[in-house]
Amino acid sequence: MRQVAYVAGVGMTPFGNAIDKTLNELACASIADALKDAGISKGDLNAAYMGNAAASVITGQVCVSGQVALRSMGIGKIPVINIENACATSATAFQQACTMVTLGVYDVVLVCGYEKLYHEDKNKTFSVFTGAIDVTQTDAIKARLKARNDAIGQSLDMSGAGSSRSIFIDIYATWAREHMHRYGTTQRQLAAVSAKNSVHGSLNPKSQFRSIVTIAEVLSAREIVTPLTLPMCAPIGDGAAAVVVVSDRFANKIGKKRCIRVNASSLHSGWDVEEGELPMVSSAVSELYEHASLGPRDLNCIELHDASAISEIKYYEYLGLCEAGAGGEYVESGASSLGGRVPVNTSGGLMRKGHPIGATGAAQIVELVMQLRGEAGARQVSGARVALAENGGGYIGTDAAALVLSILTKE
Repeated sequence: MRQVAYVAGVGMTPFGNAIDKTLNELACASIADALKDAGISKGDLNAAYMGNAAASVITGQVCVSGQVALRSMGIGKIPVINIENACATSATAFQQACTMVTLGVYDVVLVCGYEKLYHEDKNKTFSVFTGAIDVTQTDAIKARLKARNDAIGQSLDMSGAGSSRSIFIDIYATWAREHMHRYGTTQRQLAAVSAKNSVHGSLNPKSQFRSIVTIAEVLSAREIVTPLTLPMCAPIGDGAAAVVVVSDRFANKIGKKRCIRVNASSLHSGWDVEEGELPMVSSAVSELYEHASLGPRDLNCIELHDASAISEIKYYEYLGLCEAGAGGEYVESGASSLGGRVPVNTSGGLMRKGHPIGATGAAQIVELVMQLRGEAGARQVSGARVALAENGGGYIGTDAAALVLSILTKE
């Protein structure tokens, strides 16, 4: 889990509706920018880890999407590893690439996350999310969600789940209701997350949404599932992000001035937690801090998986930024805003930057590298030296199916 690898280059397309562009065009644009940023050529690459989650559904491309994209820009011969791991797809690609570099297998590895989710048939898009659970247990998952809501005196109508909305919205709404019931978290605090990230996203030229929304506007927006309104949920999107990972030896060769150290990066999957066991997220965070010899007080900025407003609030707590149950108060205090103690989702997060599933994890690394280099422009975190990325995806039983955590540092 402890890594000895560096990010030498990053590239990213704007996120949003790119229905007029092919998947290959998006991938190649981000890759070309990452290679240029690293100051290397295609011939320097030893391997490529290509992350895509939805091409088989949206475009019909299966099995060799990475090879297809790379060949279109003249890259062949090298090993190409295609990765699909729900919303953690390109974060997984990044973690695997860093691990192979750390082990000394490769000196220069390309990581690319690329996705198209917009489609004229919305049912195709929703089916991608519906498939990110155990589809043989769909009825059982719905029954458990309803039972959890019944236990706190709430009703949950799931008739539109998977057709008019992603089933994950019902999962997030259940999390929000339970958090509100247990800790007194308010809908206004949920709205504060969306409003905060809209300010950050307005400063990111590659964000899907650049407008600023107020807490009042978030609260008055169209309700999806109580208590979540539309701006509290991440949108679908198209886009690509790429990262060049290099060894210490290669970083010294090209000069480390703009290289960012990957201090630690871990990949976990959920399990059936027994009574008394720490849940996956808690144990994964603890292990990451231990291996990195760092803790929450060392962090200067964070990119985390705000697929919904409650997700960000819960991760404040998981990551140790505040005590359990205090996430709502934490965002209201301004601690997670630019200028606050630990700015979170300076890119705008998934809710404003956008969430092209396969590209999200790599895009988080792009943002953090820019922050640690001091190249984030109007959204720059002053003096940033330690950054954390959290990217989870899928849902099995009562937990995420995949989770990637990474800590990057400026040397």
